[in-house]
Amino acid sequence: MSNRSQDILNQPYVIEYYYKAKWGYAEEFIELFKKNHLPVLLKQVESGRFLSVTCTRPRYHTTEDGRWDYRVTIVFKNVLAAHEPPDGEAAIKRALYPDQETFQREERRRFEILLAHWDLPVVDDPIAG
Repeated sequence: MSNRSQDILNQPYVIEYYYKAKWGYAEEFIELFKKNHLPVLLKQVESGRFLSVTCTRPRYHTTEDGRWDYRVTIVFKNVLAAHEPPDGEAAIKRALYPDQETFQREERRRFEILLAHWDLPVVDDPIAG
């Protein structure tokens, strides 16, 4: 493998995850996300698989066809980490949420109120230099 290929494989890899909830349910979705999924993602930062996790929501509304309610940006340590199975995620969920019945019910609810979800790998495109 060339040095350039090796360099590319070792670069951070960024994916933006967009969530669109049913109209009027965005706050409920975000609360459930923060309670049940964000801690799992932050454990992945602790493990070194992710370099960072950030969450964003729009300040104002847009047209319905372009609307999204929550964006989660994950910076993976590299492209391989982004595409490997998330080893230990089930164990993380069991450790964080001993009441699995409640956890599963709340996760079902989070997806019930979700209209759309899409993942968008992105790259920096420096315009200077």
